Amino acid sequence: MTPDQFVDTLAATHLPAVFNPWGEQCEIHDLKDAAETRRGNFAKFLQASLDGGVKTMWIARDLGYRGGRRTGIPLTDEVHLGSCGALLGGVNLDRATDGPVVAERTAAVIWRVLSRIGEPVMLWNVFPFHPHVDGDPMSNRCHTRQEREATWPLLEALIEMIEPTRIVAIGRDANLALAELGVETIAVRHPSYGGQSEFIASMYDLYGVDEEASAPPLPFGDPPTARELRVA
Repeated sequence: MTPDQFVDTLAATHLPAVFNPWGEQCEIHDLKDAAETRRGNFAKFLQASLDGGVKTMWIARDLGYRGGRRTGIPLTDEVHLGSCGALLGGVNLDRATDGPVVAERTAAVIWRVLSRIGEPVMLWNVFPFHPHVDGDPMSNRCHTRQEREATWPLLEALIEMIEPTRIVAIGRDANLALAELGVETIAVRHPSYGGQSEFIASMYDLYGVDEEASAPPLPFGDPPTARELRVA
């Protein structure tokens, strides 16, 4: 499967009580052509990762409504779109939503670690879409086994394209699901629900980052002001 075929297949997949940010429009927050914008964001992310020879994947469970649902980039909220583009060598990624920039705690921790590591990784989820409570699109729920199995081919195709030498499973759910598929992983705790410190320590140990050393400057631009953020 080529990158374009992957994005097209991703966009064409639809399931009940699941939001597909690359193929659907959110009536509450999205700008016109938001799905197209998110497809463009992910296509750039994927192509830059392939062009740059990225060989590491970080895989979590599923999209959250404040992060990848809005941006089209897994584990990345609107606050860190610029960080993502800069780490990929200057790729321009666009907002697809209206109103104030929205932050997500998980994405904040992910990008805190990536800023210290200083190298891009392919970010993904075992279940690639945003599962929500039926009738409540701005909620998060765990995807079902049936939903996961219906989208296995997408995960397998992405792994085949990236050909990773290392896959980090973020959280127990992701690790167990990947084990079912026979994917060898390095398991780390998910940064939510009190796991932030353990996640950061595990990642720094994995990448040989000295927590006491000053972080090198990275071209991520100015941080957003407090008035620009609404943190979950």
